[in-house]
Amino acid sequence: MPLTVRSFVVSPFAENTYVLSSGGEAALVDPGTATREERRQVEDYLEAEGLAVRHLLLTHGHIDHVFGAAHFARTLGGAAEHGGWQMHPADGPLLQNAPVQGERFGVRVDAPPPAAHDLADGDTLTVGDTTLRVLHVPGHSPGSVAFYDEAGGQLVGGDVLFQGSIGRTDLWQGSMDTLLASIRDRVLTLPDETVVYSGHGPATTVGAERRANPFLRDL
Repeated sequence: MPLTVRSFVVSPFAENTYVLSSGGEAALVDPGTATREERRQVEDYLEAEGLAVRHLLLTHGHIDHVFGAAHFARTLGGAAEHGGWQMHPADGPLLQNAPVQGERFGVRVDAPPPAAHDLADGDTLTVGDTTLRVLHVPGHSPGSVAFYDEAGGQLVGGDVLFQGSIGRTDLWQGSMDTLLASIRDRVLTLPDETVVYSGHGPATTVGAERRANPFLRDL
């Protein structure tokens, strides 16, 4: 079965939390769910679709993507591979300091547990009948990753590339040069028809951003 991508727009940051599913299995990606009601929406969807959560995945460790990380580690971690969240180790300090990040933005964040498993560029993950490849795409944060479904032509990209824009680089260890290199070398090398599911805003395609994104004109 092809990979289904279901998004939930959550929190004051209007973050996209994703459930990726295929063949009765699911991956929960970037739980930005900041309230009990938002978390219940995700849980109700998993239950209604009869999905077993195989992977808990983080594209990066900024607070708007981890509000619900502590909750879902408790409720879903025991049955997930590696027993908890998987992320690139370069963003470990961000995850560890999520409550401090929250204080700087004036919001409360439950302290997530440390990542249970480190992701690396080129790793593969299986969700039902779908294989996801991990792409390390630093720049927005040092450990940003994207999850690429080559067979389905889909990329879950976190805050690397948006419709008409790119991720901010003014936060801890962000780098505009590094981000643009990641987009040039890891994203724009994908087929134009690849659908990009971003951490905020609507989905787009590689081709649309190649043609019209003002930040990519010189790439």
